[in-house]
Amino acid sequence: MNVNFGLTADDYARYRAGFPDEFFERVFHDGIVKIGDALVDLGTGTGTLARGFAARGCNVTGVDISAQLLEQAKDLCIQENVEVEFRFAKAEETGLPDASFDVAAAGQCWHWFDRPLAAREALRLLKPEGRALIAHFDWLPLEGNVVDATEKLIEQYNPDWYVKFGNKTGVYPDWFRDLGEAGFVELQSFTFDMGVPYAPDAWRGRIRASSGVGASLPDEDVAKFDLELKSLLDGFEQVSVKSEAGAHYALMIPHRVFVVHAQKPG
Repeated sequence: MNVNFGLTADDYARYRAGFPDEFFERVFHDGIVKIGDALVDLGTGTGTLARGFAARGCNVTGVDISAQLLEQAKDLCIQENVEVEFRFAKAEETGLPDASFDVAAAGQCWHWFDRPLAAREALRLLKPEGRALIAHFDWLPLEGNVVDATEKLIEQYNPDWYVKFGNKTGVYPDWFRDLGEAGFVELQSFTFDMGVPYAPDAWRGRIRASSGVGASLPDEDVAKFDLELKSLLDGFEQVSVKSEAGAHYALMIPHRVFVVHAQKPG
């Protein structure tokens, strides 16, 4: 199964939920990241982590191999008035200087890398006692919920998708081994759950931006899938949500934040 997120860069930028404020509050509170840190965001995509950390006072460099996603990231930085330096490069071979960052982060992307190589590259990039941070913000397919129904529809169109990329728990124990074998110490983790409201059209956009749909299926299959998902969503309850734009109805999508972090020896 070939995956190219550049094919779905527009939907990716518009609809993929960024990491929530609660995530950033936690990593700063716990001292994993500090204001003023030099931070490299590996596999930055549209800059979800990069922009969030830059807005909170970090000096951020974002690295990705998709030129289309980097263009979206730059546009979003302009819209949000934040500064991030972006670099077209592999997470496993960034070309950045040794020992030049306080934090090496990766959000929602570690599974796409050659993980042992990426872990060693993160170690190389970090200053002594620098910190690695791998984070996920995953939807949760609980039996019978809208996520479960959505995933089953994806599998109908793309049977190989879940075998390679599915995760029903939102927890990634193998990441501990990746960091430990690369030489990191003091490995720790935390997780918490929360609901994220998605208007039905926004949920459709979010799913089109996923690896199993817009990034891997032919355009005609994406269109068919999207129509079928639209019909499927009509059968699920929506809740009233208040926002800056006013009250509206949305699907409440359960999500889990998962973080593993570790330190480079001094």
